[in-house]
Amino acid sequence: MKADADKPYRNLVNGAWIDASDGAVIENRNPADTSDIVSRHAAATADDAKAAVDAAAAAFPAWRDTPIGKRAAILERAAAYLDANADQFGHELAREEGKLLALGVGEVKRAAQTLRFYAIEGQTLTGETYPQDDPAMLVYSHREPLGVATAITPWNFPISIPARKIAPALITGNAVVFKPSSEAPLIALRLVEAFVEAGIPAGVLNLVIGPSSATGPAITADPRVRSVSFTGSTGAGEKIHRSLPITTRSQMELGGKNPLIVLADADLDTAAQLAVAGGFSLTGQACTGTSRVLVESSVKDAFIEKLAAKAAALKVGNGLDDGTKVGPLASAAQLKNVLDYIAIGKGEATLVAGGNQLTGGAYDKGYFVEPTVFADVSADARIAQEEIFGPVISVIEVADYDEAIAVANGVQYGLSAALVTNDFRYIQRFPHDVEAGTVKVNRTTTGNLVNAPFGGVKMSSTATFRESGRAGLDFFTQIKTVYLGR
Repeated sequence: MKADADKPYRNLVNGAWIDASDGAVIENRNPADTSDIVSRHAAATADDAKAAVDAAAAAFPAWRDTPIGKRAAILERAAAYLDANADQFGHELAREEGKLLALGVGEVKRAAQTLRFYAIEGQTLTGETYPQDDPAMLVYSHREPLGVATAITPWNFPISIPARKIAPALITGNAVVFKPSSEAPLIALRLVEAFVEAGIPAGVLNLVIGPSSATGPAITADPRVRSVSFTGSTGAGEKIHRSLPITTRSQMELGGKNPLIVLADADLDTAAQLAVAGGFSLTGQACTGTSRVLVESSVKDAFIEKLAAKAAALKVGNGLDDGTKVGPLASAAQLKNVLDYIAIGKGEATLVAGGNQLTGGAYDKGYFVEPTVFADVSADARIAQEEIFGPVISVIEVADYDEAIAVANGVQYGLSAALVTNDFRYIQRFPHDVEAGTVKVNRTTTGNLVNAPFGGVKMSSTATFRESGRAGLDFFTQIKTVYLGR
């Protein structure tokens, strides 16, 4: 789909690409070069959002009754469309979100992989039969779709996160209203375009791009919406969760303050590289990003020296440029938030790397910050407790493994955690001791498999249903138990 030269991309409601009912438009600019307008989009209103729910509710019965093989074939064709256009769409993603080009292309391909996974895995979802004493009766359960499903997604992984919500919803027979972030709307539209090209029936998948204040209540509070899957900040997720009707299911993937624990026996070069990969890739804008490094006292100074050197060596720039390792922050609001926290950190701890906004030349066109490392951070410091969502790492000294676990667990979040060690005693204990939904040893805190469950504990999740993997199908289905007598 292409926009006319003087018209924005439109929203999709009931199979038709429509303008905003009030004519409003959102400009989508490149955070590495704000003079670069990547795309313009119709800004959906509350009326447009309600029309999307109307369309999904009307389309649901026929989609529910569509044979699952036909539903799976649509997901397969949509995946093929994404793969065929991965280079173009990845380039667009890098422009609108600031991600490195290779990561943008890779994310498009991961979305295609997700669609294929659910096209196959969704066809294996079964119920059970139950033994009982009546020989003239059969008792069994089966899973059926809920109805209208709302997917609300963020800008940091603007196609892979939507794919892991929309694919399991569709394969299980739900109709979807999709509201992506206005900070990265074009790649979200490309995902919907893939389904349209694949032949999805009108109304089964609807796209509303627009401000949450206008569209949010219409696509969450309506009692016809039976499930809401949201990824974003803890504050926004809690507000949505509390506003839902009692008949509406919620799945919330929220914030994180993820620790990397480095024990004294660890290879420090490896540990420092894991911290850099977890904390500075994606410009620190990942919910599973490494924001705290907890280091045993005996190796703290040596580790900090290595980490600071690696941070200082990273090239910051436009994600489309060769050699760039850290792209821009996604928006002016993100830039301000990160700079505010860096200022707070300078009053709480010792700055050992970075700490500045980059200016001059091409940097003046975008939202660039140096990869930043603080040392001598106390466990209760604000920069050690609050989610920053930027390229800022706090190094906290701990006496031993037990103190490291206490500090790691001493935050409101529990999304991801990692341990660097060769000591099998602690490798074995760590998954039991740490409070996190994703636990890794000798790996970064970031990243998860398409076929494995993903989610957090404490304020990182509603702790109801996991996303991704086979577990991702459970959220969009309900169990019906059937008694057949003769």
